[in-house]
Amino acid sequence: MRSTFKVGFIFGMAGLVMGCSDSSNESKQTTTQVTVPVTATVATAKVSYASDILPILQQNCFECHQTGGKGEKASALNMETYAGLMKGTKYGPVINPGKSLTSTLVLLVEGRANQVIKMPHDGRPSLSDQQIQAIKAWIDQGAQNN
Repeated sequence: MRSTFKVGFIFGMAGLVMGCSDSSNESKQTTTQVTVPVTATVATAKVSYASDILPILQQNCFECHQTGGKGEKASALNMETYAGLMKGTKYGPVINPGKSLTSTLVLLVEGRANQVIKMPHDGRPSLSDQQIQAIKAWIDQGAQNN
């Protein structure tokens, strides 16, 4: 169902963009090619916070998002514990259990938010696609403390 929504949304947006073009010269035909990415189905294997997610956070996030860290001071997001991660920032939660698409953490690590706040930043390497997929799967499975 999720992939059906994505494809429908993409074609709907393509229609909207094409519908906004200049129609003063209607006899002129234009061909627009729309490429729809095929995404892999999220693995059905159970993702563990302790063995799969925590190591990703330790490697990529703890430097700033730990007690006294730059990110913790700026946003109040402390990722040292499951409870801290689930509490989120002073602006609200970063994890929406069961919904990775709307979880702020995913928006930030994928760079779908403002590029200035893409995580990690300040010259640190981005998370790998595999790491992002693991985080998304964990969130979609309910973001459990397992």
